[in-house]
Amino acid sequence: MADPNPAYEQPPEADQADRFGKARAVRSTVQAEDYVELIADLLATDGEARMVDIARRQGVSHPTVIKTIGRLKREGLVAGRPYRGLFLTEAGQALAERVRARHRTVVEVLLAVGVPPEDAEADAEGIEHHVSDNTLAAFSRFLREAALRRRT
Repeated sequence: MADPNPAYEQPPEADQADRFGKARAVRSTVQAEDYVELIADLLATDGEARMVDIARRQGVSHPTVIKTIGRLKREGLVAGRPYRGLFLTEAGQALAERVRARHRTVVEVLLAVGVPPEDAEADAEGIEHHVSDNTLAAFSRFLREAALRRRT
């Protein structure tokens, strides 16, 4: 059977395995990042982060939130007080800030290349978790250079 894309060269096995391994590792952190970012947002806007609100906004069941919050507590990202809702630990707050900054950078790049705002926000939700530090740094340089070009 002929190769449908003769210009494509498959990467070496070890490189490909490493890439897939990194993608699997990212998928395992996506949920934690989304939860701490949402908790930070709820705390900022509502003054509290309750499991029922998290379940509604994540579109998941209350038991799913309980299980995930338990994991985040064990990882030292979230703390809870009976009848008082959830709070972020220092580590959780730092993670939320990194995720929010990464999200904003990805959205700004998408907007800069002409993606409509609604799509940029939605697409950034997936992209933000897979962007490497090197790619994020390149995005930031691109945005700075684009801003400089607009000023001149």
